Amino acid sequence: MKPTAPELQNAQLAGTIHSGLTATTRDGKPARLAIIDEDGNVIDAGIAVAREAWKVALTVHTNFLRGSGHLVVHSTPPGLPTHHQAAA
Repeated sequence: MKPTAPELQNAQLAGTIHSGLTATTRDGKPARLAIIDEDGNVIDAGIAVAREAWKVALTVHTNFLRGSGHLVVHSTPPGLPTHHQAAA
């Protein structure tokens, strides 16, 4: 596969099997991932977003390798509200 130029101008995403998905600023400082709604409101952010994105990406890739790439992967059951756990 031919490498492509990075599309992000101010951040970098990386992933490894032992650390999951990580985000850094252009100068190497830690950054956080966020989910932003269409009105620009941050509705979730931080390590939980990175973990869920990593789990979904791995599941999609695994399904592809198994020949089930047409399946949609959800982080929670579709149609059910998500429940947030209190911070420990």
